[in-house]
Amino acid sequence: MTSPKSKIEHSPHTHTMSNIYESAANTLGLFNSPCLAKVELRVTCKGISDRDALSKPDPCVLIKMQSHGQWLEVDRTEVIRSSISPTFSKVFTVDFYFEEVQRLRYELYDISSNHNGIKEADFLGAMECTLGQIVSQRKLTKPLLKQGSTVSKSFIMVTAEELTGNDDYVELSFSARKLDDKDFFSKSDPFLEIFRMNDDDTLQLVHRTETVMNNLNPVWKTFKTSLNSLCSGDHDRPLKCTVWDWDSNGKHDYIGEYQATFKEMRGAMDGRQVQWECINPKYQIKKKNYKNSGIVILNQCKVIHDSLSFTHSFHPSSVAIDFTASNGDPHNSCSLHYIHPYQPNEYLKALVAVGEICQDYDSDKMFPAFGFGAQIPVTVCVLFCVFPTYVYGCAGIQGVVEAYQTCLPKLQLYGPTNIAPIIQKVASSASQEMHTKEAMQYFILLILTDGVITDMADTREAIVQASHLPMSIIIVGVGSADFSDMQMLDGDDGILRSPKGEPCLRDIVQFVPFRNFKHGSPAELAKTVLAEVPNQVVDYYNNKGIKPKVPSEFESSRTFAP
Repeated sequence: MTSPKSKIEHSPHTHTMSNIYESAANTLGLFNSPCLAKVELRVTCKGISDRDALSKPDPCVLIKMQSHGQWLEVDRTEVIRSSISPTFSKVFTVDFYFEEVQRLRYELYDISSNHNGIKEADFLGAMECTLGQIVSQRKLTKPLLKQGSTVSKSFIMVTAEELTGNDDYVELSFSARKLDDKDFFSKSDPFLEIFRMNDDDTLQLVHRTETVMNNLNPVWKTFKTSLNSLCSGDHDRPLKCTVWDWDSNGKHDYIGEYQATFKEMRGAMDGRQVQWECINPKYQIKKKNYKNSGIVILNQCKVIHDSLSFTHSFHPSSVAIDFTASNGDPHNSCSLHYIHPYQPNEYLKALVAVGEICQDYDSDKMFPAFGFGAQIPVTVCVLFCVFPTYVYGCAGIQGVVEAYQTCLPKLQLYGPTNIAPIIQKVASSASQEMHTKEAMQYFILLILTDGVITDMADTREAIVQASHLPMSIIIVGVGSADFSDMQMLDGDDGILRSPKGEPCLRDIVQFVPFRNFKHGSPAELAKTVLAEVPNQVVDYYNNKGIKPKVPSEFESSRTFAP
């Protein structure tokens, strides 16, 4: 079957259609895939000047984000005692919007050992940048500016790593026994550092535990880290783990180290313990009867499936567009379907804005496109599927736009506004996935409509039945009509029930009135449209006891620019 796009390329109207699509995309700031990514940021400082000649600084970095002209604190690192070149263990996870300028400010403070308050701390400098700059460079190094914008000799380095493919988290719980005693008048104060070995043989700090004072058999607090951060999704990637005896002057005493992999750590997932000998290579050479400098034990390893892991799976998306007479005559400038050679109408704006977001999570980018509520000659419906007679896949959202532009002038807008048949149509495809034992396909139906639907009872029944299937429905309200019925279908104010009283197994409908975002940020629209879908996907697969696909089996469609 020839794709609609390849057919249209030979049409004399192609240039106009392309202009309409680009106009809609540019109007909304969505021309380059406006998807949201999660990014992990890590902070290192170098050459912090000593304000106090008698002691080294106790640095802490605050990360702030600009909102409406104001700097708001997002998070802060831990305090590292007595260090002029700290590598902070704290990882900042932030949402990155490709189309937004997200301004960040890093502020460095010297926090006295007597208190942790920022108000009484010494300000050592700040650095401002955009999240886009960090992401594009992967590693951004800039000097810190003191009060009055004077450049200091101190530098701050921020590295960015996108959470892609597998955004699962892992929860780890470590302890140790019989560690070497490095102190004369008390026992060692041990802490553990875990580093990931990168492909270029550099080491990336993954986590630093707290210090357990005066204890050779420490039990460190359970911590959580992303699997991406721990091993880049590679279960065999080497991890270097080092145990130190903490000293207040910052010159920590080395106890020993060992190498591990996440594959080995997974042995602690079934309630068993995994342990490694902590080795000091110098002692190993010098001491004849040397065995080890202690034993490090992994008591628990628990994998937590994050909701975004599922949104990377293959999601066939379908689009349904309302062609009822209530939209107005397409030849009239007041119509929501107004035909203009260069300016996008309300439906096109909504289609591009929401469709571009959904498109990013679709594996083959082919959209079955449906229309409802119109009278149409059979010979006209070649490119655009008008349910239930024809089914046609469009190549991406641009393909849907081009098919819509070709079809619209030949339609007679009519009625009624029945959407239950379309829900049932997509549900029939989703029902075929019920028999699979892995997360292969999850279906998203995007419905664009201008108002009150006329088959509410049948629609409620169809949604309740679809709530048992791997399926979500996004309804976008176009225009200024009363959408109170749509809000009821959303189920946010209570569980939606069928006319017979049967409740939805899970909430699968997300309603978005496009008028609320027409002049706002595309990022706000993206956040609203996708706000509930990831959890809906997770709920389905968790209820079925199905695990998400592993990174090697699929690839995210999102990429960073080089």
